[in-house]
Amino acid sequence: MFSKKPTLTGTRVVLRPVGPEYADGLWELVRDPETRRLTGSHAPFTYEAVARWYAGRRDHDDRLDLAICDAADGRYVGEIVLNDLDTDNLSCNMRIALVGPAAYGKGYGTEAIRLTLAHAFETAGVHRIGLEVFAFNARAHHVYEKVGFVKEGVLRDALRWKGEWHDAIVMSVLATDWAAHRGYPVR
Repeated sequence: MFSKKPTLTGTRVVLRPVGPEYADGLWELVRDPETRRLTGSHAPFTYEAVARWYAGRRDHDDRLDLAICDAADGRYVGEIVLNDLDTDNLSCNMRIALVGPAAYGKGYGTEAIRLTLAHAFETAGVHRIGLEVFAFNARAHHVYEKVGFVKEGVLRDALRWKGEWHDAIVMSVLATDWAAHRGYPVR
């Protein structure tokens, strides 16, 4: 379903297939303490592992890894990924991360999600896209609802961060939802 790795263009962002040319950006992303907290990333990373990871993403038909680049200057500001593809049920998971506070609040994430959902539903033929967002990440939860994700439930105490437990909110958007609102639901 994701054998074609498109470049998707919006007004704020351009989404490009990841490759080794974006390793420096990913390295910045995985080292940012706030991004690590918001994504619940405990694992340590090395630059070499990050570079290898991005170098091999284009070879996978079961996922779509896109670099989020500022449309004005081409600078890497994050990544958006469709993964955990279930071809029998036409469903997958979505995750997004921005490089840190300097990239927050600029509309990059909202536009990147809408572009990715449009591609997934209208071109790749996906029926359902799910995600989890930690309950403390109100900004992301708001953006997901703004583009049409619907809360399905809560995974209690799904993340232990610095000795405290946090819930994860489970959300999804369906192709039928997308067809009705194209990322602009009436709330």
